[in-house]
Amino acid sequence: MALSIEDIKKIAHLARIEVSESEATATLSKLTGILGLIEQMQAVDTTGIVPMSHAQELHQRLRDDVVTKTNQREAFQKNAPMLGNGSTQPAVAGGLYLVPKVIE
Repeated sequence: MALSIEDIKKIAHLARIEVSESEATATLSKLTGILGLIEQMQAVDTTGIVPMSHAQELHQRLRDDVVTKTNQREAFQKNAPMLGNGSTQPAVAGGLYLVPKVIE
């Protein structure tokens, strides 16, 4: 695919980037090189080759899924604010924090 200076200026305009004539020329040579490399890569016959997810055969070392911390839900919920209306009970019900209704 061949690009021209006008193509570069149009792309720059669409991207809202101001480019000078020298910048457009430099960008044209860089993009032409990139597109040439892509054409070379597309010319390679890859039939029968399985796609790889990574360039190296790496395997993730996984640890055993073991519980290391104890459940402290009750201790955390004791710190919940009080229900209000003179109550000394934390604003917790059924293991969940109670919050004021804000949407009607």
